[in-house]
Amino acid sequence: MTGYYDIVLGAIPLSLLGISGSLTFATDLALSTAVTLGALVAVALIGHAMFVNGPVDAPSLRQDSPANGADSPAATPVPDAE
Repeated sequence: MTGYYDIVLGAIPLSLLGISGSLTFATDLALSTAVTLGALVAVALIGHAMFVNGPVDAPSLRQDSPANGADSPAATPVPDAE
């Protein structure tokens, strides 16, 4: 199953090589300029994957949480002091 991050990992070299090659041969830009523009797109893909749609850990249940059946000090009611 192909996920978002697999697509991003494939798009990084494709953007670098594809954009650089297209700009070099189709528009007669200098190779250094075309590689720079292709690298900017690759960096934008990496930045989006890391910071905009970043990976997160799945929430895990703690050993002492009430959902696991254990009594937690935060889960027990505190009697009113009179």
